[in-house]
Amino acid sequence: MTFMEKEARLTGHESWGSYHRLRIFAPEVAKRASPGQFVMIRINESYLPLLRRPFSLHHRLGEEIEIFFKVVGQGTAQLAAKKEGDIIDILGPLGRGFSLPAMAEESPALLIAGGRGIAPFLFLAHELRRLGQRLIIFYGGKTKEDLPLAPELEALGFDLRLSTEDGCLGFRGMTTELLARELPFLSPARFYVCGPEAMLAEVARISRQWQIPAEFSLEARMGCGFGVCYGCVWPIRRGEKIEWTRICLEGPVFPGEAIAWEKKK
Repeated sequence: MTFMEKEARLTGHESWGSYHRLRIFAPEVAKRASPGQFVMIRINESYLPLLRRPFSLHHRLGEEIEIFFKVVGQGTAQLAAKKEGDIIDILGPLGRGFSLPAMAEESPALLIAGGRGIAPFLFLAHELRRLGQRLIIFYGGKTKEDLPLAPELEALGFDLRLSTEDGCLGFRGMTTELLARELPFLSPARFYVCGPEAMLAEVARISRQWQIPAEFSLEARMGCGFGVCYGCVWPIRRGEKIEWTRICLEGPVFPGEAIAWEKKK
């Protein structure tokens, strides 16, 4: 069930350069949230920006939720300027999230994140840990500035595999290159993936090659968040057919075999 909390309150704000994390008191959203879902946030009362913006549920802490994002435009810049005590208009939780195993699996689950694609994984990692599921987080970016949550994840005791394209932190190269190098030694039960589209497509190829089940959190421009505007479609397989499907309503998480990657080229 989706709720609109027009007077959700900002209770915390952390920042690392262009990356920000907001903690928001939103009890109705928090109560119903699950990993992989998202919220739509109205940035301000004016007409600029006109539409709400989608944000993955980064974490849930009691009656509070967190979102994590990078400033990439006018809307996120305005959101990054918010201060503790500010009121935020939230619609959520929305969409279909990640599938959790019914019980802990012997093999590890791999959480594979590129840059801001780490956003939904703190929530997911805590839920998997609660189930007793062993997990490994692959977290990559162009430079160490794109891995602001690495120290926190390490402090929380998660098994973390870092990579940067310039080699300033962890493995030198792409996250997918590090994954390909380490995969033969891991025998994972499943992949959870979020990040740039090119990274998603490469992880999908790897998952097919190794026959590893994978779920992908997809991203698209969204106008409404609940399926009315058809602005966020991806090509999804329906049996023998491929249909352009609203990821806000039927996603944003889809199994890898359902996504028609060849139609996104």
